[in-house]
Amino acid sequence: MPHLHACLAENVEIAAVYTQPDRPAGRGRALAASPVKQAALAAGLIVEQPESLKSLAAQARLHELAPDLLVVVAYGLILPRRVLEIPRLGCWNVHASLLPRWRGAAPIQRAILAGDTQTGVCLMRMEAGLDTGPVLLRREFSIASRDTGGSLHDKLAELGAQVLGDGLRRTLGGEVLHAEPQPEAGVTYAHKLEKSEARLDWNESAIALERKVRAFDPWPVAEADVSGERVRVWAAQALAGTGASPGTIVAAGKHGIDVACSEGALRILQLQRAGGRVVSAADYLNARPELKRA
Repeated sequence: MPHLHACLAENVEIAAVYTQPDRPAGRGRALAASPVKQAALAAGLIVEQPESLKSLAAQARLHELAPDLLVVVAYGLILPRRVLEIPRLGCWNVHASLLPRWRGAAPIQRAILAGDTQTGVCLMRMEAGLDTGPVLLRREFSIASRDTGGSLHDKLAELGAQVLGDGLRRTLGGEVLHAEPQPEAGVTYAHKLEKSEARLDWNESAIALERKVRAFDPWPVAEADVSGERVRVWAAQALAGTGASPGTIVAAGKHGIDVACSEGALRILQLQRAGGRVVSAADYLNARPELKRA
């Protein structure tokens, strides 16, 4: 929603806000409007929710609205070439990476998994390819050592709104933004996250597992086997090596549960049992005192 607020702050005349159809949510599985739809309606804006932009009816409606520019942020649906050609100023996409690194669906999580220390936001002019268009504006951002997928998402959303606002302001002022083609070198793809990726394998290094815990918070959340029990791991820290076999609990107490990895050990700080709430490692050990080790 920060991006919608950026458009409103720049006094852009918004012809309509497009968001995906209402989806079932909650225990009752009743249809629920997205936060974007709720914000748009609160601002008195027209909301369109086509199942797809491939249909002739959806394209005809967009032609009728006659937008000068389309701004796309995490829409989740493919924009056909015919849609890209409708606005006279083209289509802008706010992408959460420093293109051409991490094109695709999960750039934030892939950056954390890879151990990147820098990321950022690009305002890109869209083409038919996957995040291949020229970059209009870019802003770099440092990834903090404790950033999670969720915290970094929120930070980049705010940064992306600032970049979008800058681009809109300059364009409304009559400036033609320079479109810089992406270099061919350095292309990487941020493939969609799969739940199976969140399983922690103690045969990996501790630093790789720590990155998984951070990247997969809040979804799909890392899972690990702790002495025969499958738990979700919400916070962890990589430590130096122990020499013990991977999967061995080498220490467990008020500071956490240290599990040996192929390289180093992973200290589990917060975890969640099936059907339970998120607790500290110390509270978990109160329920499993047999695991305590000095």
